[in-house]
Amino acid sequence: MHPPHLRDKALQLRAQGVSFGEICRRLGLSKNTVGHWFYGDRARHRAELDAERSRCPRCDKPPRPPDDPPSYAYLLGLYLGDGHMVTRARVPVLRVFCADAWPGLIDECAAAMTNVLARRVQRVQKQGCVGVQSYSKHWPCLLPQHGPGHKHHRPIFLAGWQQPIIDEHPGSLLRGLFHSDGCRVTNRIRRGDKAYEYPRYNFSNESADIMGLCQQSLDRLSISWRMCRRNMLSVARREAVARLDEFVGPKW
Repeated sequence: MHPPHLRDKALQLRAQGVSFGEICRRLGLSKNTVGHWFYGDRARHRAELDAERSRCPRCDKPPRPPDDPPSYAYLLGLYLGDGHMVTRARVPVLRVFCADAWPGLIDECAAAMTNVLARRVQRVQKQGCVGVQSYSKHWPCLLPQHGPGHKHHRPIFLAGWQQPIIDEHPGSLLRGLFHSDGCRVTNRIRRGDKAYEYPRYNFSNESADIMGLCQQSLDRLSISWRMCRRNMLSVARREAVARLDEFVGPKW
């Protein structure tokens, strides 16, 4: 068993372009030993880990933003609404639950996971909904809002690197939020003998912090809103609904 510093030195010399035979001569090691370090199972495993790390923009050196910011903002909205993360398992798993009634939403959620990080996305059928899920040790890096318990029982705020993404793509975040905890409905009212119908959006969430993120994104797009009650936001003015339709629209 050779000390680790010899293997590290061999790898360093290799990176500098020193030939295989010269590395063996300088370190006084056999070709079998150096070859195992360079080409054996351990070397292949280390290369796989390095490749996996490079897939995570936050583990890159230096850290970088996600490669697909609109998909990331959309996935963040879905997670803040109907998603959760299990980190107690050996490999963390991100799950977003989507109602069976909206197959298009299920497909878009799976596509967003793939665009952001996932190599593989699974769809697990539940009663009345599908759990769209992906395993990766790097989901906690990309969704630092995860934590124990319900989201409305803990603070939810954006990390410094997330804020510019949401500032630039508020419509994508709103799309994720309304696709998870929101809806577009036809409101009907009667005044005397006349009945009126008009579309409106509702967004419900128990977390004041998540509600604040929704409000801020609406403000960035100059979309008027009001609070119907403590945990429900409404977008009902005709021009505001038309503007939000550009980013969200009915579920499908």
